[in-house]
Amino acid sequence: MSDRTLFIIKPDAVSRGLVGRIIYRFESKGFTIIRLRMLQFNREQAERFYNVHKDKPFFEELVSFITSGPAVAAIIEGDHAVSATRLMIGSTRSHEAQPGSIRGDFGLDVAMNIIHASDSAESFKYESGVVFS
Repeated sequence: MSDRTLFIIKPDAVSRGLVGRIIYRFESKGFTIIRLRMLQFNREQAERFYNVHKDKPFFEELVSFITSGPAVAAIIEGDHAVSATRLMIGSTRSHEAQPGSIRGDFGLDVAMNIIHASDSAESFKYESGVVFS
């Protein structure tokens, strides 16, 4: 089933020069890039993006990190895009992510975990609206 999802290459990956290597993985998997954008999240946009976590103790850390430098956002399309992308990026905790996953290969810790990906069709709709509005 072909669908769309969003991923965001976070500031740690951008500053480490990993953008091309990460995008290559999605293209190699057969996904089509529908939209691609480099952006700098401002605080208001970051707070909207991470709204689902607003009552959690790590909310401020998320907002501070995503606003710390440029990020790259992409909308991709392909078979089972949401579930396949989640498998490709690996566990949120980079030290627990499988080797071969993006976070397993490149992530440094929980906060600096290289990439975000929408976890559902509903999240994709909301998050892509924040990023590409």
